[in-house]
Amino acid sequence: MTQPHLRLASYNLQKCVGLDMRRRPDRALGVIEKLNADIVVLQEADKRLAPRPAALPRAMAEEAGWQIVRFEGNALSLGFHGNAMLFAPHIKLITSAKLDLPGLEPRGAIRAEFDTPIGPLRIIGTHLGLLRRYRLFQLQAIMKHLHSQPAMATALAGDFNEWGSPRALDAATHGLDIIDMPASFPAPRPVASLDRFALSAELRALKTGRHTAQPAHIASDHLPVWADITRH
Repeated sequence: MTQPHLRLASYNLQKCVGLDMRRRPDRALGVIEKLNADIVVLQEADKRLAPRPAALPRAMAEEAGWQIVRFEGNALSLGFHGNAMLFAPHIKLITSAKLDLPGLEPRGAIRAEFDTPIGPLRIIGTHLGLLRRYRLFQLQAIMKHLHSQPAMATALAGDFNEWGSPRALDAATHGLDIIDMPASFPAPRPVASLDRFALSAELRALKTGRHTAQPAHIASDHLPVWADITRH
């Protein structure tokens, strides 16, 4: 019997501007479609300047069959601080929230809880800062928030911006294990595993990977990554 699992993906869209310097949300969405994911966590899904309109138009994603986790605030944005979450129609959204994170540059995280084929599941999406000091502060803030919530199987997904070993971040993610991932940056010739997942003790990864099929090599400066997760 096949073990029930869920495919979680993470993709830094670079505001849908490819390495050819063309803004092509249709191309980015095409890459997302090929991931065959149940839940997709996005970074840089909105344009940089206020009022931060969506770089990946909401209507385009919905027409492709995705549902979008919505957050209070700017209706023009796809998410919060560039973080967004898409989910397939067979997944049921229970609740969602957004978190401000500390740091010199504006950063945030998003939280969504779902009813899924592997049971209730909490997903945190984030894009951590460029300096390790602030990445640690940001992870500590996320973990403090999680510890204030009811217990639930949890996955953290996003662009961790950590070029070295993830062990440097382990001290700030007590309760979540950062799993090994293939290199995803830069997209044409990946050398760094910037895009990662961290899982609570209830979860494990059956398989992980990065999506390399064209046009992923040019649609963003990151390749999308994925993990098939299940319960222990």
